[in-house]
Amino acid sequence: MNEKITLKEKIGYGFGDFASSMFWKIFSVYLLYYYTDVFGISAAIVGTMFLVTRIWDTALDPIIGIIADMTNTKWGKFRPYLLWVALPFGIIGVATFVSPELTSSGKIAYAYVTYTLMMMVYSAINVPYASLMGVMTANIKERTALSTFRFIFAFAGSILVLATAEPLVDWFGNATGADVQTGWTSTMVVYAIIAAGLFYLTFAWTRERVSPPKEQKTSLKTDLKNLATNKPWFILLGAGVSTLIFNSLRDGSAIYYFKYYFADQQAFKLPFNIIINYSTLYLVLGQGANIVGVILAKPVSDRIGKKRTFLYAMLIAALLSCVFYIFKDTDLTLIFLFQALISTCAGSIFPLLWSMYADIADYSEWKSGRRATGLIFSSSSMSQKLGWTLGGALTGWLLAIYGFEANVVQSAETKAGIRMMLSFIPAAGALLSAGFITFYKLSDSLMFSITEELQLRRRGDER
Repeated sequence: MNEKITLKEKIGYGFGDFASSMFWKIFSVYLLYYYTDVFGISAAIVGTMFLVTRIWDTALDPIIGIIADMTNTKWGKFRPYLLWVALPFGIIGVATFVSPELTSSGKIAYAYVTYTLMMMVYSAINVPYASLMGVMTANIKERTALSTFRFIFAFAGSILVLATAEPLVDWFGNATGADVQTGWTSTMVVYAIIAAGLFYLTFAWTRERVSPPKEQKTSLKTDLKNLATNKPWFILLGAGVSTLIFNSLRDGSAIYYFKYYFADQQAFKLPFNIIINYSTLYLVLGQGANIVGVILAKPVSDRIGKKRTFLYAMLIAALLSCVFYIFKDTDLTLIFLFQALISTCAGSIFPLLWSMYADIADYSEWKSGRRATGLIFSSSSMSQKLGWTLGGALTGWLLAIYGFEANVVQSAETKAGIRMMLSFIPAAGALLSAGFITFYKLSDSLMFSITEELQLRRRGDER
């Protein structure tokens, strides 16, 4: 159970989140903007659509986790879904950014259908992918290392998208003689091909090693009952949701911040008439700083513990976010500096979250004698989706409340509101996350003793 994970396998596992994060970042940063400024749907309607479709999708995640726990194939429980769902994931992702000529109500219906399908296939591949870490190794240090690889690759995938999305859309939409809508569709085709290929590599390069106790029989009722009494699970769920609200608000507001608050959003021009905007530089810098946070998470948490690392990172992020409000469009250096600092704090959270969910799966098995890895890890995806849901819906509704209208000069009130959406409002989410994590009781020392006891039990089962 303490087998070391090879570098190739860690890279293979990382490829999966590179693929997921490409689409996640497109949706969290650009989809609201695409619907309002390209496809022509109002911000309020999109906010409501995000809430309706993602609530259903959030509820779907535990179902996918349960199904995955019940799956038994020669490839394991979770790896097969990477093979089966990779192609639908890419195809529906492209369909989400197709802009058919429809009536206003037709556009809304098309957006609802394609986005609902996209979130369903995202769950179908991402919940098993997340659960996979819990069965690749029982070594908590190796899990943190796996989580670190995962999020380095995740942010690398995000950087690829943020660095190339606007330039590619511009190039496909102008240099080829097409329009901006076609530019978005063509760009998504490129990303879909990359994502599907990477999921296949994750399937091929990883292995499942940790199995449920041999005497364990499938019992959904028992697993749900155990989950309902798992206090650390509820605490981490709340912290995860709050963290994603923080990130979703900041990501979703950034493109509006630079387009409507800045007098000039163009930073410079590359050869072949490729334009780089300040928004692209800002978002890429944020993802680069996220990677720094991911890298720092393990050595810092090894020294002071996962809980304290999480708590301090969120408190610092909240404070810096509040200061962000005072910056004017001429304060570029400060805007980019604070983006780097806030994003470093935010980046350190994610490997901790996923490593802590693996700990909770062990805690549940230690306490109840049953292992439900897929069900517990589906909650991590559920927290992402729920936080993303609330953050995305809030972004659309707040834009509407502040009087936003697409593709026109915004009022002073609207500009101030957009600044609030990058500062005080997400800061509240970070503070809420810090509040939840103060109640988390699974210390690193406790988890070491739990892991040792579980290993003794498993050795007894093997005799």
